[in-house]
Amino acid sequence: MQKLFHILLLTGLSCVQMPVLAQTERVEVTLPDASTLAVYRLLPSTAPAGGAPLVILMPGGSGDESLARDLHFWLAEELKERGWAVAVPVSPNGRSFRGGNNALIPQLITLLQEDERIADDKTLLAGISNGGMSALEIAARSPEDYRGVMAVPALIPERLEVSRLAGMPIYLRIGDQDEFSWMNRFEETRAALEEAGAIVDAGLVFMAPHMFSMEWETLDPWLQSVLQNP
Repeated sequence: MQKLFHILLLTGLSCVQMPVLAQTERVEVTLPDASTLAVYRLLPSTAPAGGAPLVILMPGGSGDESLARDLHFWLAEELKERGWAVAVPVSPNGRSFRGGNNALIPQLITLLQEDERIADDKTLLAGISNGGMSALEIAARSPEDYRGVMAVPALIPERLEVSRLAGMPIYLRIGDQDEFSWMNRFEETRAALEEAGAIVDAGLVFMAPHMFSMEWETLDPWLQSVLQNP
């Protein structure tokens, strides 16, 4: 059954119901469990036959509207320009996508991949801070469904079954001037992921705080590698 998105214009001045047409938009989607979720969805201007690869990009903190919007205008746009279809979900309850909210992401992926412009294959999980930890949690729940995890930054969540990430490509970056002192746990985080059998590309970002600009000189090759080895 064809699903309709409720498109909310970014100006906030009007609301219409219509099939998805725009390349960049904020939409309200109805998930298979009948719950609703707001998503900033971006599509590249051109995509290969079979659709663009999908990345779910999760905001940090509470994952609320303002954080998702900022991430949409920043990192999501960069990924879109590199050929990815990007979805930035908005937390429905101010709890990011940790814990019980993990279950919303696979449902969102199923819905988004009904669009022929989005590839119906493995998805890349990505996130900032709390969003990066969400990405690790979701990947561990069903590792066979994901290309990899881009955690910029993240620590290993408590009670995570790290062994389930064996074979998972993980790109991890933490600022070496992180105001929450996450850099002090960088080595233990990297080591735990490697000991679990994950394929880890990890590093500290020089003179960077908790939130930082991407190291595209290392991230671009990593993104290409996960596309070439799905």
